[in-house]
Amino acid sequence: MANIKSSEKRIQISEKAAARNKAAKSLMKTNIKKFDAAASGSDREAVESAYKTAVKTVDRAATRGLIHKNKAAHRKSALTKQLNAFSEK
Repeated sequence: MANIKSSEKRIQISEKAAARNKAAKSLMKTNIKKFDAAASGSDREAVESAYKTAVKTVDRAATRGLIHKNKAAHRKSALTKQLNAFSEK
């Protein structure tokens, strides 16, 4: 446990930030899974909607520094490839 008041404050701030970051990463992963589930179905509008939200959350995570920009590009590329494969069905 910290003895200095400023150290205690930093611990509280970092715990809040960690919780916020974890929630944002979890949301990103959830949206990607929702896109995967929609892509296995047959509703085109649902797939496109899920794709847009998934890409948006991946971009937001990269902007906030939760994931590296190259990882975001890799994820978005994979999502786009999956969307194109769905379109060709």
